[in-house]
Amino acid sequence: MPFKVLVVDDSRSTREFIVAALEQLDGFNVVESASGFEALKVLPRHRFDLIITDINMPDINGLELISFLKKNPNYRETPLFIISTEGSEVDRNRGLALGASEYLTKPFDPDALIALVRRYLLPEP
Repeated sequence: MPFKVLVVDDSRSTREFIVAALEQLDGFNVVESASGFEALKVLPRHRFDLIITDINMPDINGLELISFLKKNPNYRETPLFIISTEGSEVDRNRGLALGASEYLTKPFDPDALIALVRRYLLPEP
């Protein structure tokens, strides 16, 4: 059964970069959303195994999205990665305190993202 990943970022090039990284792994279906609002419309229609979000987006930002997800019983335990240009310790700590599993700063190494995805979704026996 393939893993389903939601990528939420208002930057098309960043979404494409993340999708290209995930395509190196077998068995992953990726759904893209260009905003937090768009993600909220997609979430009830699918069951995602991983959610990757930016922080700075129009309408609903990534931190608001994370807060919503962590209150939702369907997504409370879902791994959630932040990939953002906001690289300060304050931003990182805020994202992790809200419930993000990992925090990567743009520009990020696609191999680092793949390693994190493997750790959360494809653990070694």
